[in-house]
Amino acid sequence: DYLRLMVSGNMDAFQIENLMDNELETHHTEGEIPVHCIAKLGDGLPAFGIVAAVMGVVHTMESVGLPPQELGILSAHALVGTFLGILLAYGFVGPLSTLLEKKLHESSKMFQCVKVTLLASLNGYAPALAIEFGRKVLFSTERPSFSELEVHIKQSKSK
Repeated sequence: DYLRLMVSGNMDAFQIENLMDNELETHHTEGEIPVHCIAKLGDGLPAFGIVAAVMGVVHTMESVGLPPQELGILSAHALVGTFLGILLAYGFVGPLSTLLEKKLHESSKMFQCVKVTLLASLNGYAPALAIEFGRKVLFSTERPSFSELEVHIKQSKSK
């Protein structure tokens, strides 16, 4: 879409940059919705474990006349409910929320790379230099070195 806008020549770099920033913000806001929903679910699971423990204790108290072995089993059920609530919250749902948030930031970083590259090109920088601007935006763990990128581009041209 932005290449089409750039080719039309009707917009300057500031207008296109503002439009890209708005789209990036929308992408990030939309991506945060599932992250927040899962995080809220994880926040509520320890309470579920507490309710399970209280219900187990209440059930155990109403069965006070039973032999100790049966009372122990009822108490164990209460502890299992508590354990499951905490395990699900901090062992599964919380880390899942964190992983989704990380993926969202990674996808936003790719869009930022494209944005910087296109804006550098629109401002008149040579294509190789515009690509270098975009490369610098990537996380250092994902960023190819200058020589790796150059080899990749030369291989792409030869195909």
